[in-house]
Amino acid sequence: MAQNAKNLIGLTGIPLVMVLGNSMLIPVLPTMKAKMDLTQFQTSLLITAFSIAAGIVIPFAGYLSDRFGRKGVILIALGLYGIGGLVAGLASLWVDNPYLMIMAGRIMQGIGAAGTAPIAMAMVGDLFDGASESKALGLLETSNGIGKVLSPIIGSLLALISWYMVFLAFPIICGVILLFFLFFTKEKKQERKPLLIKQYVHSIGQVFKKHGKWLVPAFFIGSICLFTLFGVLFYLSDLLEETYKIDGVIKGGFLAIPLLVMSIAAYVTGLIIKKKLKLMRLFVIVGMFLLSTSYVLATFVKGAYVLIGILVIGSLGTGLILPCLNSMIVGAVQKTERGMITSLYSGVRFIGVAIGPPVFTWLLGMSRTVMFMSIAGLSLVFAVVAIFFLKPQQTQQQSQQSQTTSEDAEAEQKKQKEAQAWRHISEVLGIEPQKQTDKRKEEAIKHFGFDPSDMIKHLLGGKEKEKGKE
Repeated sequence: MAQNAKNLIGLTGIPLVMVLGNSMLIPVLPTMKAKMDLTQFQTSLLITAFSIAAGIVIPFAGYLSDRFGRKGVILIALGLYGIGGLVAGLASLWVDNPYLMIMAGRIMQGIGAAGTAPIAMAMVGDLFDGASESKALGLLETSNGIGKVLSPIIGSLLALISWYMVFLAFPIICGVILLFFLFFTKEKKQERKPLLIKQYVHSIGQVFKKHGKWLVPAFFIGSICLFTLFGVLFYLSDLLEETYKIDGVIKGGFLAIPLLVMSIAAYVTGLIIKKKLKLMRLFVIVGMFLLSTSYVLATFVKGAYVLIGILVIGSLGTGLILPCLNSMIVGAVQKTERGMITSLYSGVRFIGVAIGPPVFTWLLGMSRTVMFMSIAGLSLVFAVVAIFFLKPQQTQQQSQQSQTTSEDAEAEQKKQKEAQAWRHISEVLGIEPQKQTDKRKEEAIKHFGFDPSDMIKHLLGGKEKEKGKE
């Protein structure tokens, strides 16, 4: 197996395990609320404690990964993540009033989460280049989405045994992901001297001085996507159980529908965007308008099933936005600065996740209309911000890669034209009859600009490995 494929196998599980930290709890929160006699606000803090801890620690984890290596930080983080789940699970079993111990375990898990997906994203930037980097980042976002899709269902299934099983599952899941990452992913040796903290902070300042005009809006847009996503899921979970009496795996399945759409959209977007900055920017703007439209329509919808259908529009928008932001932000800086910048970005995203449930609870206290119209207005404002300010520039390194890729593409195109010319000559002379598949392919490319059957094969099974390539 090629090393790049092994690297991806080891890396793609990390965003999945990170997202389970919150999403797996969502369908079980109403049960936890009832079992521990909690208020709605206390229940929302089970999500917030994890996310706030992660958001605060992520920049430090980024610094450690730049200074001491990414793989070691990820391995320690996965171990801490699993231990935090064990603390929360055992407290639920052995302590009469386990809420505070569960919160301690959740904070520990959040600290562990800080060293997982954000560092994995930076590691992708170290291991891959050009279009393969965009595809790898798209796969990481897809893994994140798959985690969101599966986690409500997994959480609901575990809750059939007992509500605290969601915590006890973390050590097992983290252990499996840790082993895959340890044995499959190889880290490139750092060819640079690690930065001191003073230099590190200075480098961050220099990056924002150069790119801040578009980087700050990009950070906020990513945070808004996660803020609205987890706020809506928190609201939906409570609505389905309290109002419509839909519980268990069926509720988990309903919660998974918008997340499945987001996951598919993220995967396809990762395949399409490559390193096309204009296309990424367009997708982000369109995605923000879809988010805003979804929440405006949700204001006028009453039925739970129709509401889920409307929210799918917003999920499609989120699926368009997140892979593009990942690729923009990773590509905006040199490899030496990626750990710190991707960590800061992930920290801001986690803050969005943290404030989503309590803010939605507060807005819902006023009215459902206020809740949906507020987040629709916020999404619309940042769609306009994206139009005027989200204008990233390629780094010098990217420009060189783009030029090399362009030259390679031209050479390949010339080679194909020569081969096609010789094939036509052979056909005219009767030496080589034209194959029916080749004829169909040529006609499709002439008519559509690409071969649809190749695209379908790529989406379903991926490109076949070229023989002899690592």
